[in-house]
Amino acid sequence: MIDPFGRRISYLRVSVTDRCDLRCVYCMAEDMTFLPKAQILTLEELERLCGAFIGLGVERIRLTGGEPLVRRDVMSLVRNLGARIGPGALRELTLTTNGTQLAKHAEGLYAAGVRRLNVSLDSLDPGRFKALTRWGDIEKTLDGIFAAKAAGLAIKINAVAMKGVNEDEFDRMIAWCGEHGFDLTLIETMPMGEISEDRTDQYLPLSLVRRRLRESWTLEESDYATGGPARYMTIRETGQRLGFITPMTHNFCESCNRVRLTCTGTLYMCLGQEDAADLRAVLRDPSVDEEGLRAAIEAAIARKPKGHDFVIDRRSNRPAVPRHMSVTGG
Repeated sequence: MIDPFGRRISYLRVSVTDRCDLRCVYCMAEDMTFLPKAQILTLEELERLCGAFIGLGVERIRLTGGEPLVRRDVMSLVRNLGARIGPGALRELTLTTNGTQLAKHAEGLYAAGVRRLNVSLDSLDPGRFKALTRWGDIEKTLDGIFAAKAAGLAIKINAVAMKGVNEDEFDRMIAWCGEHGFDLTLIETMPMGEISEDRTDQYLPLSLVRRRLRESWTLEESDYATGGPARYMTIRETGQRLGFITPMTHNFCESCNRVRLTCTGTLYMCLGQEDAADLRAVLRDPSVDEEGLRAAIEAAIARKPKGHDFVIDRRSNRPAVPRHMSVTGG
């Protein structure tokens, strides 16, 4: 699949649920209202859609949420997609998770063909972690991370950089990741969804963070890429990678190779735009065959925009995009 700007679409992010067992302050409101079950695609429908995308050239699929591992029987979807890994089909199946369910599922994920995980962890301080997640227990997340490592999964820690919140922890997190063999990616907060916090107060440009880190660490240029938006450097002192996802200070749109499928079957061609395609209606129309489903996907890709329009504006309390990241697939 080639979009209107000549970019090959080879990466699909799939939100299997909008639900989560945490309420991170930058992601969700504390009193979230979740989608009714009738609007959510069945696991069989999600697998059919993923199969159509694989047939059209998607090589990487990342399962996300919400928290993907809280969905009932989600491991059946993981196993079925993992069975599609091979020459001329899916090259890689990965997950983004908050780690709370990993102790239970790590071995099953590896057995299904998953080899890499992104784990969201914004602080190593137990009190701060609980405040950021509103009710999380860091020990449960850490137990999950180390269970995944023991199962043979490569771990990348994702941390949202927030001014005045966790910006004093990045040196500690780099050292901790180096000690345990984890890569680390820092992410700028994005203006998506109504939350109780003020994002103008949270926003921390990673260009500033990078300059600060150079005072303590030797950051070397790297051409490493995973297919996602992070730009990586290697930390000479630890040998691990440090990624930066910078939708605000330096967007990654020129190389965008991905689209996002929600748990309701809505396909967003861009994280930061509202244009979308309703694939649930196509899936549930008995007159539409596999060729018709592929045609609907290709028609949506033909509308993929050049880039997003994220901005954090002190003059407005409204987010740039009204939907929450958990709906789109964080």
